Amino acid sequence: MYQRILVPVDGSSTSNAGLAEAIKLARLTGARLRLMHVIDEMPFLMNAEGYGPLSGDLLATLKETGENILQQARMLVKDNDIAVDTALFESLTGRLSDRVAEQAKEWNADLIVLGTHGRRGMNRMLLGSGAEQILRTAPVPVLLVRAAENAATAAQPGKDAGVA
Repeated sequence: MYQRILVPVDGSSTSNAGLAEAIKLARLTGARLRLMHVIDEMPFLMNAEGYGPLSGDLLATLKETGENILQQARMLVKDNDIAVDTALFESLTGRLSDRVAEQAKEWNADLIVLGTHGRRGMNRMLLGSGAEQILRTAPVPVLLVRAAENAATAAQPGKDAGVA
């Protein structure tokens, strides 16, 4: 069964739903969790023209925020008496999905667990799906966990496909 579960986290409610499910699985299987967070610096570097000194501060803030996200998630896992470690990555090139796939290989993960927004239709086309990219590139099974607010909305009649 699963003994090494990789959990990408970003502090969002969607990410927290994935973390909660990973904790449940780890309790059942005795697995160890690795929490990972990726700082995507590229959007800020691309828009940094004219903001030279500010961009350095912004990158430091992004790193500090990433460390805080990992620390909070780590404490939650430890509170459940589950073995856990963390990994923080800075990404100047490549996609999040590639970084997750690399980490899964390097750490010998058995499973990747992550939250998903469950976007469909135009929202998915415009915003993309990081979860879908991870699913396509992952070298191990992936468990996608829909965030509670999206699952509740999807279950309500008349809320599907843009119907008011």
